[in-house]
Amino acid sequence: MNHLDKIEFPRDLRLLKKDELPQLALDLRNFIIDIVSVKEGHLGASLGVVELTIALHYIFNTPNDKLVWDVGHQAYGHKILTGRKAIFTTNRQLGGISGFPNRTESDYDDFGTGHSSTAISAVLGMAIASKLRGDTQRNHIAVVGDASIASGMAFEGLNHAGVTDANILVVLNDNAIGIDPSVGALKKYLTNVKKGSAKDENIFECLNFDYTGPIDGHDLNRLLVELERLKSVSGPKLLHVITTKGKGLRKAEENQVTYHSPGRFDKRTGELQKNPDAMLPPKYQDVFGHTLVELARHNKNIVGITPAMPTGSSLKFLMDEIPERAFDVGIAEQHAVTLAAGMATQGMIPFCNVYSTFLQRAYDQIIHDVALQKLPVVFCLDRAGLVGQDGATHHGVFDIAYLRCIPNLIIFAPMNEAELRNIMYTAQLGLGQPIAIRYPRGRGVTLDWNSPMEKMEIGVSEEVKKGTKIAILSIGHIGNLVKQVIAELPTSEQIGHYNMRFVKPLDKKQLHHIFKHYSHLITIEDGCKIGGFGSSILDFANENDYSNAIDILGIDDRFIEHGTIGQLHEMVGIDSSAIKKHINKIINE
Repeated sequence: MNHLDKIEFPRDLRLLKKDELPQLALDLRNFIIDIVSVKEGHLGASLGVVELTIALHYIFNTPNDKLVWDVGHQAYGHKILTGRKAIFTTNRQLGGISGFPNRTESDYDDFGTGHSSTAISAVLGMAIASKLRGDTQRNHIAVVGDASIASGMAFEGLNHAGVTDANILVVLNDNAIGIDPSVGALKKYLTNVKKGSAKDENIFECLNFDYTGPIDGHDLNRLLVELERLKSVSGPKLLHVITTKGKGLRKAEENQVTYHSPGRFDKRTGELQKNPDAMLPPKYQDVFGHTLVELARHNKNIVGITPAMPTGSSLKFLMDEIPERAFDVGIAEQHAVTLAAGMATQGMIPFCNVYSTFLQRAYDQIIHDVALQKLPVVFCLDRAGLVGQDGATHHGVFDIAYLRCIPNLIIFAPMNEAELRNIMYTAQLGLGQPIAIRYPRGRGVTLDWNSPMEKMEIGVSEEVKKGTKIAILSIGHIGNLVKQVIAELPTSEQIGHYNMRFVKPLDKKQLHHIFKHYSHLITIEDGCKIGGFGSSILDFANENDYSNAIDILGIDDRFIEHGTIGQLHEMVGIDSSAIKKHINKIINE
C-alpha cells in the first residue's frame, strides 16, 4: 500500500500510526524522485529531509504552528504533504507552483525563502509577534540546512533570539554541504561535535539556546521523540540533526554537488540523461572560469572570491588549478565583498564572483567598502537577467538599476564570450576603480571562443549595423537576438544596431551621433526598466535636449515568476516576435 495516496494535508498524516511513517518516507522519497527525474529541479536537499519533514508535520500543528524552510529548495516534501501533491508535476513550470516556499501559494508556506539564512530572523519575528498578541502556545520552527547556518544573518538571528524568551525551535539540518561542500571554521566545529570531540561548552548553548543533539535525522522514531519533547520546552531551542543530502538515491548520495539540481535522470539508476553530442557554445560561467585561470597564470596578483558558489560560478577551475588564490567564503556575500576590498588595498586584483541576486545582499559593502574608497574590485555578476525556473527570487533583473547610481563604478555587459574575456583582461591590467561585469545564465554564441584577448577602451560602444530611421541600442547578450531579428526583416536597411557594452560610463560620442542621425531609438535590456539601461539613455537625452522618440524594452515594474527563459522573454516582451512587432509598428507609422 502507498501511504502517500492517503495524504493531502498534514491532518491526514497525523491519522497514520507511527509505525506506518517509515513506509510513508519511502513513498514520499520515490514520489520526489519520479517527478524531478522528468521535470528537473532541486533534488538532493529535499531527499535529505524526508524523515524530518514528516516528523515536523506529524508533531506540530501546522499551519497554526509556523514552519520556515531555509533555504527553500529543501521543501519539496513539505509542498507535497501540504496540499500540492496533485500539482507537483507543475513545480517550476510556467503557471505552476514555485520551487521555493511562497506565501501566496499556501497557508503552510509561512515565509518565502529563495535565498538562504533568513529563517531564524523570520521565525523570531513571528514568535515575538505571537507573544505581543498574547498567544504563548504557538510554536515557531526554522529548518536551517545546506550550510545556511554559517551565514552572518543566521548568526544575527541567533544572537538576538538568545536574549529573548521567544518560543522558537531552530532545527539545524547538518549535512555538511550547501550546493558545494561547506567551508569554514563552523563546519570544522560541527564536525567535531558530530565526532564527540568538541571542546568546552557548545557554541549554541553559549548563545543561550537549549541544545539537543546531534541525532540521526533519518531515524524517524528518534525525531518524533525529540520533537514531541521540545514542543513543550519554552524559550529558544536548537535541535541538531545529521542528514545525508540525496538520501535514498545512491547516485545523489555519492555525487551531492551534481545532484543538488541534476536536470533529468533515470529514476531507477540515477544516471543523468546525456545532452546531445552536437557542438554547442560554452556557458558564460565556464568562459569566466577558464579565462580567470588563464589570466591568473600570468598575473600573480589575481585572486578569485565566491560566496559558496564555486561550481555554479566556475571559480572551481581556479580552485583546482591555483587553490591558494581561490577563496570560497561560504554563504557570506557581505564578507566576500569586503574581503575583496581589503585585498585590493594591498595591491591584489580580486575577481569577486557573485550571482546577480546574491550581490543584492551586499549592497552597503559595494558602496561603503568598495566604491567610496575607489578600490579596483572586479565584480563578476553571474546569472544576470531572467534565469528561468528558479523564479522571482533568482532573476538577476535589478543589478543595472541598483549599481548605476553608485559613483566610481564601471558597469559592463558583454554581448559575447570574446567581450567577456576582453573586459576581464582589461580589468586585470588596472582600472583604478571598481567594475561590475554582468553576464547571463546559459550559453554564449561562439564555438571558437578561446581567442587571444585584447584590451578594451572603457566607455566605448560598437556600431553593429548602420541604419536610417531606427537605432536599436542593446546591452549585453540580448544584442545577439537583436542582430538576428534585424537580419530577418525586409526593412533592415532602415534599422541601425548599437552594442553599447557600457551602462556606465556611456559612450556619449556615439550617443550624440545616434541622436543626430536617427528619429527613433529603441533600447532593449534583460533587466528592469526603472533605473535601468534605458533610463540612462533617457537621462542622456534630457541632459542634452534631444527630443527623439525613445522606446524602452525591458521588464516592467513587477516580479516575474518561473518558467523557461524563452517563455519569460515572451511574457515580458523582449523575445524576437515582440521586437519585430515593435520595429514594424514604428516603420509603418
